[in-house]
Amino acid sequence: MKPLPSSSKTVIIGGGIMGCSTAYHLAKMGVECTLLERKKLTSGTTFHAAGLVGQLRSNANITRLLGYSVDLYKALEAETGLGTGWKMNGGLRLACNPDRWIEVQRQATTAHSFGLEMELLSPQEALDLWPLMNVDDVIGAAFMPTDGQANPSDITQALAKGARMAGAQIFEDISALDLKIDKGRIIAVITEHGRIACEKVIICAGQWTRDFAARFGVSVPLVSMEHQYMVTEPIKAMPKNLPTLRDPDRLTYYKEEVGGLVMGGYENNPIPWAVDGIPKGFHYMLLDSNFDHFEPLMELALGRVPALETAGIKTLTNGPESFTPDGNFIIGEAPELANFFVGAGFNAFGIAAGGGAGMALAEWVANGGPPYDLWSADIRRFGQPHRDVDWVRSRTVEAYGKHYTMDWPLEENRSVRENRLSPLYQTLKDQGAVFGEKLGWERPNWFATQGVTAADEYGFGRQNWFDAVGREHKACREAAALFDQSSFAKFELEGPDACAALDWICSNNVDRPVGALIYTQMLNDAGGIECDLTVARVANDRFYIVTGTGFATRDFDWIKRNIPAGLECTLRDVTNENAVLSLMGPAARRIMVRVSRDTFSNEGFAFGTCKTIQIAGHNVLALRVTYVGELGWELHFPIEHALEVYSTLMEAGNRYGLINAGYRAIESLRLEKGYRAWGADIGPDHTPFEAGLGWAVKLRSKVDFKGRAAMAVQKTNGVNKLMAGFLVDDPDTVLLGRETIFRNGERIGWLSSAGYGYTIGKSVGYGFVRSKAVDADFVLAGDYTLEVASKRVKARVFMGAVYDAAMVRIKA
Repeated sequence: MKPLPSSSKTVIIGGGIMGCSTAYHLAKMGVECTLLERKKLTSGTTFHAAGLVGQLRSNANITRLLGYSVDLYKALEAETGLGTGWKMNGGLRLACNPDRWIEVQRQATTAHSFGLEMELLSPQEALDLWPLMNVDDVIGAAFMPTDGQANPSDITQALAKGARMAGAQIFEDISALDLKIDKGRIIAVITEHGRIACEKVIICAGQWTRDFAARFGVSVPLVSMEHQYMVTEPIKAMPKNLPTLRDPDRLTYYKEEVGGLVMGGYENNPIPWAVDGIPKGFHYMLLDSNFDHFEPLMELALGRVPALETAGIKTLTNGPESFTPDGNFIIGEAPELANFFVGAGFNAFGIAAGGGAGMALAEWVANGGPPYDLWSADIRRFGQPHRDVDWVRSRTVEAYGKHYTMDWPLEENRSVRENRLSPLYQTLKDQGAVFGEKLGWERPNWFATQGVTAADEYGFGRQNWFDAVGREHKACREAAALFDQSSFAKFELEGPDACAALDWICSNNVDRPVGALIYTQMLNDAGGIECDLTVARVANDRFYIVTGTGFATRDFDWIKRNIPAGLECTLRDVTNENAVLSLMGPAARRIMVRVSRDTFSNEGFAFGTCKTIQIAGHNVLALRVTYVGELGWELHFPIEHALEVYSTLMEAGNRYGLINAGYRAIESLRLEKGYRAWGADIGPDHTPFEAGLGWAVKLRSKVDFKGRAAMAVQKTNGVNKLMAGFLVDDPDTVLLGRETIFRNGERIGWLSSAGYGYTIGKSVGYGFVRSKAVDADFVLAGDYTLEVASKRVKARVFMGAVYDAAMVRIKA
């Protein structure tokens, strides 16, 4: 064995496809890297992967990342001289009931939105492509010609060779035993053969990642699950270049292999593995085949592929793989430890994702951020409940079991609920609240009235809560509504340099008098929106920051990491200390004056300000702000006073028509007002000028801020995409997001968010109009259609808000 280097800029732990892909891309970028594999390359999980490579996901950038994998795999053999087993034989997906056919049609539209070719086929056309199957129950199918399959071990070895050719060092049979950390900074990896001084560590150790990372305070919420697939002996008359096949209504998938078939599936009763820890020495090993557990999948498969009845079974492979609570992989720099990067938890699509994910992680390591927004896979999407392994395992079992079930719009998880509760949870539940869950928090989505079942009933049309949400929407527009938003993430930044720190991090001006409330973005160096939040100046040296529930970990991490060195201030998470009630609607002021002696006139309490008031004898921080387009206040106060403050507001508001309302009404209301949603409409790939938020950028001031240089250039040069709104007059059209936007017959984007506007009585959505040069005149001059479930519908474009009447009330 060649000697270990005494130092390396980066050390990668784990020699599966993800570790080797990351090494390959780092080396190509000229970054010094050393990969350590405790046994042999691929010996963990990669060697027993099934090897299907599909591209389409519900997120544009994850789809883009998988597309990168395909392009890489096509070229890798020519570059390295090693075969990869790559075959671009296409991928076929079946639909066997009307709802599944709608889902497949919507998936085809999503593919078109993201620039992929996906054809809808009749049963006979599907049979022509896959003649081994029975199509008696098939309604239709979709075919993506650029999907394919590969040999997982061969691709990994090719990536490893490419990495070595570019200068990476790869060591097998070397275990990483420990990290040396000094004052919160990684300085070395300790191995059984010595120490390697380093600046950054990248852990790509598959199902071993969680336990290793936990030793250093890093949470990686993944668990091991058994996953089985069968390999048959050669089948007579097996077609060449048979596409991969996914049959979600029968929970199964197929690919051709050496003249036979690989058949596996995702059962609804999966088996967790290594609940008490992964056995020592487990490598290049499989689990015992569980024929009894596999039998239900086999019965479903026989109905699709009759030839399986007589085909000989070569193997039934049972290999543990790492899965996550939301079915997406985990990538990025850990918020708990600087320069500790993670690439793991691939949910049995590590071969499809490995090429692109390795590229993205390498860029993250080398450049301080991913090549494009990867929020849906970002390690910072997790929070408090994800530190509980039992919680993670229960939710992951549910996610695995739903892999091939219907992907209903707005479907909520069922497992491990009632984890984080507002103090008003039971009170609201008793009044008909139907809850959703985000980052462990139970949040009221809507309220069922007398005689209505307080539960979601899913479908692709108008769901059972449609009228109830319309009632809440109407109350907010015409009277008043009270929203429990206690799950908001809430931080305090305090210290003599708190203002200077935020003035650097925020793109809007926060150096305003005490009592100012500022809506602002926080930008990266390219001007992309990393955070979208409100900042209240509650004292000269103290700021109260409010952001979305799901962004608690991410936004806290962004602020903490970007406080300039040497500034004296402390960031603290106060989410669990304060409840939040948002009182919104034209009657809000009349209600407030009945519960508090403070002044609520526009002159005494202007929009964009905050102050501490008294309600029911308790201090309440009132923020004059709105996300629904109506007059109102966000009320923040200690959780122990929640029931009393709530009861006081409801009693006073009864005469004015005040009712409870939930998050689905908030969504409908904000869509009518054109308010942006981070993670859907805006994110790191979008700048304020592109999103119509340039008014919140302090370029006129002389104050420097992160992203200023990029914003100045864009203000001068203009933009190549611009957020616009779209209305559909057809009452039967349901917009959900990801519908393709066509301008003058040319595809130019997709809807980033969409829903129904009850005040305007139409479906409304938002998306970026893309071209070489875009301004409002260009947007408004076009003729638009939307592709919805593979059908074109006429749409009307608008800029700004589709509902403006409320502006008078907001500012009055």
